[in-house]
Amino acid sequence: MVNRFLQGTLILTIAGFVVKAIGSLNWIFLSRVLSGEGIGIYQMAFPAYLLALQLSSAGIPIAISIMTAEKLAKHDLLGAKKVFSISFKMLFVLGLLFSIAVYGSAQWLIDINFITDPRAYYSLIALSPAVFFVTLISCYRGYLQGWQMMTPTAISQIVEQLLRVVVMLGAAYILLPYGLDVAAGGASLGAGIGAIGALVVLMYYYYRLPKQLDEPMITTEPPESSKSIIRRLINLSIPIALASMMLPIVAMLDVAIIPRRLIDIGYPLHEATELYGYLSGMAVPLINLATIITAAIATSIVPAISNAVSIKDIKQVYYRTAGSMRLTFVATIPFTVMLYILAEPVVSTIYNAPRAAEATQILAWAIFFLGLHQVTTGILQGLGKPRIPVINMGIAAIVKVILNWELTAIPALGIGGAAYATVADIGFAALLNLIWIHRHTGYFIDLILLGKNIISASIMGVAMYYFYPLLQGSIPTFFNIMITAIIGALIYVAIMIILKGLNKNDGARLPVVGRFFR
Repeated sequence: MVNRFLQGTLILTIAGFVVKAIGSLNWIFLSRVLSGEGIGIYQMAFPAYLLALQLSSAGIPIAISIMTAEKLAKHDLLGAKKVFSISFKMLFVLGLLFSIAVYGSAQWLIDINFITDPRAYYSLIALSPAVFFVTLISCYRGYLQGWQMMTPTAISQIVEQLLRVVVMLGAAYILLPYGLDVAAGGASLGAGIGAIGALVVLMYYYYRLPKQLDEPMITTEPPESSKSIIRRLINLSIPIALASMMLPIVAMLDVAIIPRRLIDIGYPLHEATELYGYLSGMAVPLINLATIITAAIATSIVPAISNAVSIKDIKQVYYRTAGSMRLTFVATIPFTVMLYILAEPVVSTIYNAPRAAEATQILAWAIFFLGLHQVTTGILQGLGKPRIPVINMGIAAIVKVILNWELTAIPALGIGGAAYATVADIGFAALLNLIWIHRHTGYFIDLILLGKNIISASIMGVAMYYFYPLLQGSIPTFFNIMITAIIGALIYVAIMIILKGLNKNDGARLPVVGRFFR
């Protein structure tokens, strides 16, 4: 089961890197087509879309994954299929309703000045159809992940991203002569087209599931009624939905607060929009890129923990929790230091926007906290405690709103203040999650292991800081960044091995390559 968890994590990680690599190339070209101002317009519409998407799926996908894993652990195959059937009908209706709602409320959000820049109208309209298709996607992904089948999710993500990028770049380029607002709207069409492609892939895998789905149940437990399934879906999904909605809600509050507070300290509207684009459209995607592995761990850990909980295997719950946290340290701490050291050359090379370096360097600290938050949220959901993360995120969001309002309006900080507020928000939510995990599993952070990671990453950072300038000017910046990062990674791994933070057992547990460490 551990190998299956690691295999699922590896598959999703590889897919995540491919998707993010494609996405990064997309942002390189898109930022050059639309500029920071155009990216800002596009990003202003996105939080409303994400909020509608979270409302439409209502946390049901993770609930599906949890319930499916529980049914399969008890060999209730027909019960798992029934969970999917009921969930699909619910999500179809919700997706359609919220897709229409986004379309109908676009102008209203601008009229009430919630979306500061009216040029975001076309982007919001173009995103509305994607709500329906992405909602259906979430149903299929949740069900297949409950089987701990991560390949369908991985392939669908790649297909979705490829189609999305082609449409975004093509539409933005073609429509640019008609204005930045129209071009940003054209770029937004990519979300819907990509979703349709991903849906086709997932449907293909669903209909190829093992024939045993159609065999009689082999469980000794009585079949669960439709009402009971709906009730459990709702009970699980509502807190998960609220937790998921916190991100777009906070993002919408960012849209309402950050540009306005920048204007309050003297920035004109177009420059405030541009600075917001640096933070949300350039720095944040880099943070998300650096947490691909932890996002994969979080997805894989939910059914793995649920499976162990359903058969009351307490030792496995603790072991999987500790193992996922060990991977989280290794997957986030070195990347935090890397991006902090290389922030300026990275944003200059990728986005041709050196002014985004300040927000990116500050936000680099969020990599560790975001990875920690992702994984701890997955653990709590797998434990059947989905209400806890949403409460913690709500408390942290209040802290962020206060800090956003105060710090962004400090002239010496500006957009940097908003970046600090984001780091504080994610870090506080992760800490609260850890406290609750300790209460329910007995696990808390291994401070000795954490210290070894920090020492190794610090030595790596010092080496990178002095090595990067040595090649500056003699080779292209991109290659300098890559060489410096690779050397840094090797130093980090070497120090971790010396400090016994990594050992053969860690390598042996890896799928595919694990046999080389035995």
